[in-house]
Amino acid sequence: MAAWRADPTTQVPFDVVTMGRIGVDIYPLQVGVGLEDVTSFGKYLGGSATNVAVAAARHGRRAAVVTKTGADPFGRFVRRALHGYGVDTRFVGESPHLPTPVTFCEIFPPDDFPLYFYRFPTAPDLDLTEDDLDMDAIRAARIFWVTVTGLCQEPSRSTTLAALAARGRRGITVLDLDYRPMFWTSREEARAWIGKALPHVTVAVGNLDECETAVGVREPDAAAAALRDRGVGLAVVKQGPRGVLAVDGAGPVRVSPVPVDVVNGLGAGDAFGGALCHGLLAGWATRRMIAFANAAGAHVAGQLACSDAMPTTAEVEARLAAWPGTGQACEAEHRNTPGWVREQARSEVTGG
Repeated sequence: MAAWRADPTTQVPFDVVTMGRIGVDIYPLQVGVGLEDVTSFGKYLGGSATNVAVAAARHGRRAAVVTKTGADPFGRFVRRALHGYGVDTRFVGESPHLPTPVTFCEIFPPDDFPLYFYRFPTAPDLDLTEDDLDMDAIRAARIFWVTVTGLCQEPSRSTTLAALAARGRRGITVLDLDYRPMFWTSREEARAWIGKALPHVTVAVGNLDECETAVGVREPDAAAAALRDRGVGLAVVKQGPRGVLAVDGAGPVRVSPVPVDVVNGLGAGDAFGGALCHGLLAGWATRRMIAFANAAGAHVAGQLACSDAMPTTAEVEARLAAWPGTGQACEAEHRNTPGWVREQARSEVTGG
């Protein structure tokens, strides 16, 4: 698939290479209405790994996504959208026998956003094989980002593990815990395959449910400790209204939530991921990095779309400036504020 090889003497490595889901998100333009009653929709680029690449590009990072589409109009649409967002498409292949996936959602703010995945008989992004990979580019990337969804079936499962093995923990290697139960036969099956991926990664990111799937414990500190025990250098546990816990070799960092009137919680976790990549590449202190990522997630939660809503660095900094306490201490600082009260009614908005 790839026509480019990452010869370090002639090519500049990508800042961020993601690998995984791509598709078209079909969002209703009526909020608080079931799909059976919706009369108009918006069409957007979608897929968690793809949105992370878009989010990183919005922060000026050189980003690419490794994935596949169908040979159809929706496949052409997502390539055009990627170009528009500044994401390199050279590693986007085609599976002519499979349609480009479409995902519908319903929007019931502040915390109910049902998803309906149309990925039948399977999705092209799960049809990735080792022959589709440019291992030189994967090794050379400053950040390589993969998702748990990529482990849910073959050949993507073996391909993802082969890419991680080839990467060999070079640079920063991130596992997005991205557990979607509809793609697995059981949580236990997912946990077994996640266990094979964790030794290859340096950063793991997930919400409470995803962390429980990965390591069998839900309590945030215990989940972070379990991820660290598996060799992860930085464990990031997103707790929705209770903010974010990040644990690295220097110890725990707790960052309070950023207030937002939620429009659509989908995609907030991907904005968090792209912003996290930006902070990791910038070498920021953990507290600053997580506060920035949290604010990026809040920005997207207040918008209808995912990819279209990914913020620039300036937009994230403006949101942080508007809420000066964010990131400076734990949630207790804001427990009695209107923003905190609004957040308490919401689920894990930054889950993505």
